[in-house]
Amino acid sequence: MLKSLKEEIKAYLDWAKPQLEAGKQETDLTLFSTINLHIFQTYYGGIRPNFERTAWIYGNEGLVSQFINEGQEIKPWLNEMGSKFDDSTQRTLIGCLWQRENQFIGSEIDGQMEEGRWATYFKAPIHKFEELNKENKIYRRAEAKKLIEENGKVAGVEGELFDGTPFTLKANKGVILATGGYAANIEMVKETNEYWDPEALEGSLKTTNRNSLMGDGIRMGKEVGADTTGEGFTQMMPISWIQDGNLAFGGGEDVIYISPKTGKRYVDESAERDVLSKGAFENGIEINGTKGVFVEVGNVESPIPGPYPYKDEDVNLRQYVREISELDDLFKELKIDLTGKQIEDAIKEYDSYVMGQTDHLEVSKESYRSLIGIAEKDENGKYKPDTYKIGKIRVRFLAPSTHHTMGGLKVDENRRVLDKEGRPITGLYAAGEVTGGIHGGNRLGGNAITEIIASGRTAAKTVVEDNK
Repeated sequence: MLKSLKEEIKAYLDWAKPQLEAGKQETDLTLFSTINLHIFQTYYGGIRPNFERTAWIYGNEGLVSQFINEGQEIKPWLNEMGSKFDDSTQRTLIGCLWQRENQFIGSEIDGQMEEGRWATYFKAPIHKFEELNKENKIYRRAEAKKLIEENGKVAGVEGELFDGTPFTLKANKGVILATGGYAANIEMVKETNEYWDPEALEGSLKTTNRNSLMGDGIRMGKEVGADTTGEGFTQMMPISWIQDGNLAFGGGEDVIYISPKTGKRYVDESAERDVLSKGAFENGIEINGTKGVFVEVGNVESPIPGPYPYKDEDVNLRQYVREISELDDLFKELKIDLTGKQIEDAIKEYDSYVMGQTDHLEVSKESYRSLIGIAEKDENGKYKPDTYKIGKIRVRFLAPSTHHTMGGLKVDENRRVLDKEGRPITGLYAAGEVTGGIHGGNRLGGNAITEIIASGRTAAKTVVEDNK
């Protein structure tokens, strides 16, 4: 794979170099992206040491290659069912490392358009599932409690509806666990932790997850003999709201992160999520028991990726839209030891680098897209520094919270669940975050939806093959 990737990079550079030498801007060229690059970034982006640096974790290269290659089928498959994407966009998001996302639009089902992420990725497949067979049924507000074993095979599940009514579902061909991870189970996160400084996990640690993600699928799998892998490496989402831990949305290319302790940038904002979260814990402050609070600064006109509700309004201890001259009063009101001058200096240092006036940043940054301030561009797309100014900025207060658990049930490339001897447990399959062994110690942003859909389809195909 590495040899092939090297050849792909060389071919791209051979094509791009003459155009750059002729005066074209890099941003005007077609983006370099290949399947091998995605595999490389996913695999190497997940190699991590434990907290004591006595052991390392890394993903299974076969599982990584499998979900990325099969992931190429997902978008056409969704399109056929009515999902809509903006193909003109090639975006990134926090901890993604590369511009791989076409912006989601929604889905059109039976002539009706519904907007949003959920509608794009999940509403269309759910509709197709129900449409293909009227006997298909989705149990909502229901809790699976125990796997049923019969004659040496997993043959169903016992559970309970929201009103306490018990139910039993029998499976003729197999059971696929797709119950997600355990990021909402903070005690389980702490008990299994091998990666984070234990002190960082104390206090009012929160989660981006809904409260049902408690690791029940992993528990049920272990009860029938399943092995697990990688449970000590929980991913933190660095950009979460202080009050409730919910995902604040955003990307690192258009903003800078400021330490409330020093008033300076402290991390490459386009880096991996664990790098950003560790930086926040080390350079942030504690507010109302929440550790790792830092200040994000961006141009108020820069869009926030995702379904962002606030735009340019103030929301207490979340977001404030201000002129630089108004920041001193804001920080005094919030009892945060920062000044407007510190923020101004950090913005100017960063923007000077983006405009090409300097080739050095005190804290380097690999990927950036726009200024925090404002400047006109000439006919060649280059900034005109003499037009530069700082207008209204968006100031957000964010902190890490638990987001994704990379560890889980051990599976093979066909998503059969394995026991401690590495043998498939007959009748039991798993897909998505309930499994481990794929993302190693860090999951790249954007890989979750690709992996859950690809692995779910793989598991379903395997069930069919195993019952022929």
